[in-house]
Amino acid sequence: MRRFSAFLFAFALTAAAQAPKPTYPPTHWPIQNGVYIIHDFHFVTGETLPDLRLHYLTLGTPHRNAEGHVDNAVLLLHGTGGNAHNLLSPVFSDVLFGPGQPLDITRYFLIFPDDIGHGDSSKPSGGLRMKFPHYTYDDMVHSQHEMLVDGLHVDHLRLVIGTSMGCMQSFVWGETYPDFVDALMPLACMPIEIAGRNRMWRYMAMQSIRDDPAWENGNYTSEPVDGLKGAADFLIIAGSAPQQMQKDYPTRQSAEDYVNSTVERIVAHTDADDFLYYFDASRFYNPEPKLSTITAAVMWVNSGDDFINPPELSELAQSLVKRIPHGQYVLIPASMQTYGHGTHTHAADWKQYLIQLLQETDKKEP
Repeated sequence: MRRFSAFLFAFALTAAAQAPKPTYPPTHWPIQNGVYIIHDFHFVTGETLPDLRLHYLTLGTPHRNAEGHVDNAVLLLHGTGGNAHNLLSPVFSDVLFGPGQPLDITRYFLIFPDDIGHGDSSKPSGGLRMKFPHYTYDDMVHSQHEMLVDGLHVDHLRLVIGTSMGCMQSFVWGETYPDFVDALMPLACMPIEIAGRNRMWRYMAMQSIRDDPAWENGNYTSEPVDGLKGAADFLIIAGSAPQQMQKDYPTRQSAEDYVNSTVERIVAHTDADDFLYYFDASRFYNPEPKLSTITAAVMWVNSGDDFINPPELSELAQSLVKRIPHGQYVLIPASMQTYGHGTHTHAADWKQYLIQLLQETDKKEP
């Protein structure tokens, strides 16, 4: 896991359409599985699905205050191409969920959804292929809200904590449902339109698949392997951690072996249409104009060796966070303890800021 960053690990767990149902790493946490079906779900594009399946995991038990409102629910959101199981990784869960830890499951009710297009939720590879509705982050957040309120009967969130794509959804949550959540902890993103280099590498990865003749406009009978290999190359760079990789792969041969094995792993477990959809889901994302409407406390954390959200954008981040009434921005310096974009899943690197956020909003502690 230290070598195969959390960002890339998410892709290794994404199921290919022709592959067997994915198996997930065993966990010692007493997770509960759940499925909620939203009937006649309307997407922001105007498309609909008769039945939208949302799979989720939970840990802990909901607590209700004297007024009957849930006061200990925490929504944990995974990254692009990932699923609910990603945040059960030991480098995340063992640091946060145990006795006396910040998200102790004897105190908090933790909810981990598989987002639309991901994990065991409805997705293109389920049969519709390119006829599947072209979902966005807004659709993901709307569906999460409906699942919480109508499926789990959770009418309030103590905290939303999100990694990468989940980070961006955290900002969407703060703007869309400002009275529903007390605190937000976005990890590894920017609250601006996906543009510049960030959009460029995403676009190039998607074009690699679209330009492969074997893709056949999404109607392939076997995966467009060449296109997926090209996309996987971009993922390796985007998820890279320079200092860690230099230490772990100090020779030409070890570096090339890593690339070959990682590309093989990603290609074997990734469906091309699913890939296109979950990368294109960010196309309308842009919370910047409404940052001032976020009333929840925000602890936004990026890392100094993140290719996707590089430290060169820190000055922009500092100006953006000033628009958030109760916002704070932290840039963790790059070091041998950070993991590039995957630092979002290595909770030891930012645990102290989560503790600070919970303490600063502790008037609503369960």
